[in-house]
Amino acid sequence: MPETTNTEQEVLIVTGMSGAGRSTVGNALEDLGWYVVDNLPPQMLRPLVELAEKAGTNLPKIAAVVDVRGRNFFADLQEIIQSIRSGTKLRILFLDATDESLVRRFESVRRPHPLQGDGTIIDGIVAERSRMREMRENSDMVIDTSDLNIHQLATNITETFAQEDTAGVRLTLMSFGFKYGTPTDVDLIADGRFLPNPFWMPELRAFTGLDKEVSEYVLSQPGASEFVQAYAVALSPVMAGYQRENKRHATIAIGCTGGKHRSVALAQALAIELAKLPGVVVRIKHRDLGRE
Repeated sequence: MPETTNTEQEVLIVTGMSGAGRSTVGNALEDLGWYVVDNLPPQMLRPLVELAEKAGTNLPKIAAVVDVRGRNFFADLQEIIQSIRSGTKLRILFLDATDESLVRRFESVRRPHPLQGDGTIIDGIVAERSRMREMRENSDMVIDTSDLNIHQLATNITETFAQEDTAGVRLTLMSFGFKYGTPTDVDLIADGRFLPNPFWMPELRAFTGLDKEVSEYVLSQPGASEFVQAYAVALSPVMAGYQRENKRHATIAIGCTGGKHRSVALAQALAIELAKLPGVVVRIKHRDLGRE
């Protein structure tokens, strides 16, 4: 008898706010070898999965780009998702952006928002955000594209999905500055403002947490090393749980006032500890480094 291979089908639903970059993500996934279907009605998702299962290893990964314009979008899609989860690795990627960013993008291309009707662009955004709230809450990954151009977003997707099978969890450690706003596309946030701020030391102000002078100063403060070690220990069962639940991507953010000194040094130190955990690959992103 011919040998058969039981390969679990992998499905990624790409959704989110209109103007947040769904088409860019679809193109990037296609470049990585995914079979991408754009503007797929939710009712067609189940037949697409069935077709992919018949194709077997010839079509192991499919991405369906769907949006909110269908009137019964939520009810239909949620029911369909539940019906195909068995035997299928199904994840939801939600693309978000601030209202201001979305307005600028629609104005730049001189196109109306699909839900604005006789109102303004912001009216359409508000209506869509309300309708998409439940989907965002149930998503496996959220990417905020407010500060990303199309090339940066494509790079983000490539880095996220290109070699994801090499680790149980691909973890992003992000430093940021609270004065520039709290990131919305993260799973956990820690606050590094309990440590003295090197900004107020003239001899350290020009350096960053990547420099030895600042790093040694920050990590030598009372509680700094204890925080790094204790937080790594606390995150160990979380990373193990993510792997059991097939959550392949996670983002942990550490903030300080400006995102230049303390959060950067803490993120670098924490990355060393978390990289020791089984099945975890860590990358570091310093969101606000260089803004001052």
